[in-house]
Amino acid sequence: MGWRGSWLARAGVGFVRACVVTGVSLLVPAVWAAGVVLWIWWWHGDRWSWIVPFLWASIGTIALIRPVCQMVRSLVEKWTGTVIPGGYREPGPVTRLSTGYWWNGHSYERTSRDALMDQRWRLRWSDPANRRDLRFVGIIPFTAGVVAAVPPAGVAGAVLGLLQPSPVARLAGVLCAVVAVGCAPYAWRIIEPVAARFLRPSPAMALGERIDELTAQRADTTVAQAAEIRRIERDLHDGAQARLVALGMSLATVERLMRTDPDQAAELLREARAGAATSLTELRDLVRGINPPVLTERGLVDAVRALALDSQLETAVSAEERLNLDPPIESALYFGVAELLTNAAKHARATRAHVSVVRDETGVVVEVEDDGRGGADMRTGGGLDGLRRRLAVFDGTLEVTSPKGGPTHVRMMVPCESL
Repeated sequence: MGWRGSWLARAGVGFVRACVVTGVSLLVPAVWAAGVVLWIWWWHGDRWSWIVPFLWASIGTIALIRPVCQMVRSLVEKWTGTVIPGGYREPGPVTRLSTGYWWNGHSYERTSRDALMDQRWRLRWSDPANRRDLRFVGIIPFTAGVVAAVPPAGVAGAVLGLLQPSPVARLAGVLCAVVAVGCAPYAWRIIEPVAARFLRPSPAMALGERIDELTAQRADTTVAQAAEIRRIERDLHDGAQARLVALGMSLATVERLMRTDPDQAAELLREARAGAATSLTELRDLVRGINPPVLTERGLVDAVRALALDSQLETAVSAEERLNLDPPIESALYFGVAELLTNAAKHARATRAHVSVVRDETGVVVEVEDDGRGGADMRTGGGLDGLRRRLAVFDGTLEVTSPKGGPTHVRMMVPCESL
C-alpha cells in the first residue's frame, strides 16, 4: 500500500502541475482565440473588420509576454530548483548634473521623474529580451503545452467515455484514464528543459547586460570618487587645516612674547602642542577613513576583528588565520562588513552579530548575521544595492535573507578568478 499511495500522490501532484503548465502555455493562444471569436462576431462583410480583433490580440500578447515568462521561471524554480535568470536590462543610475539637468544614460531631462520615465520606456522597448520572450510564448504551446495537456485531456476523455453506454466508448475511457494516471507524474517536467533552452539569456544579451553593468559601475565609481574627494577636502579645510593655521599664528605670537612675557609664551606653546596633537589625530582619522592602517598592515581578517571590537554590537568573528587577497578586494569586503554592522546597530536594533570569513572552492565568502528585527531589502539606490555594485566589479555577489522579525543574514562572495 505504501508504494501505491506514493504513486497516487505523485500522480495527483503531477496532474495539478500539468494543468498549471497547460494553463500558462495557453494564455497567449487564448487571447488570439478570443480575437478570432471577436472577429467572427464583429464581421459584417467589411474587409477592415479584422483590425479591431487584431489590435485586441496584439495588445493582449504584448501585455502577457513578460508575465508569462516570469511565471514560467517561478514555477521551474519552485518545482525543480533550477534558476533561470531573466537577463532583462536593469536601469542605470540617474544622476543630477551641475547644470541642474538629470542624466539617465540616454538623454538629459529637467526632472528626475522625466529621466526615470524616459529610461524605463527606452529599456522596455529596446531590450533584446523582448524578442526572446515573444519567441518563447510562441513555442511553449506546441512543446510543453502539448505534452502537459495529455493528463487533463486523458481525464476529460475518460469522463466522456465512461459516461457513454457503448462498451467500446467505455473501454476507450478506461484507456484514457490509464494514460492520464500513467503520464501525470512526468508530463509537466518538460517545462524545465524547454524553459532552460529558450528563456536563458543569449550570449549577446549576457554581453549587453555586462556592458550595462560596467557602465553603471563606472558611473558609481565616478560619483563615489568625487564625493570622497569633497569629503577629504572638507575635512582638511574645516579640521586639520584650520588647526594648523591657528598653530602657526600661535607660534608667531610666542616668538614675540619670548622676551617680554615668557609665562604667556609657555602657555601658548602648551596650547600649540595640544593643537598639534589634535591635528595629528584628525589626520589619522581621515587616513583611516580612506583605508584603515590595520587593513593595510595585517590584512582582512585582523581588520575585521578590530572592527568587531569597535562595533556597538557584541560581535563574534570566525575566520581563517590568513587570506592572501588583493588590496582592492580586501577594501571592498572590509567596508562591506563595516556597513552591514552599522546598519544592524542603527536600523535593525540588533544586539549581537556574527561575522564569518572563509575561503572555499568557489572563492572568498564573508557572511554577516545579526539578531535584529529584519526587513532589510535591496532596493535600487539603497546601501545594499551600492554594496552589491561594488562587489560586482570583482564578479562578486551579494545575497540578503532578512524576513520580518529577523534574523538578517548577508552573504558576500568574490570568486577565485578575481583573486
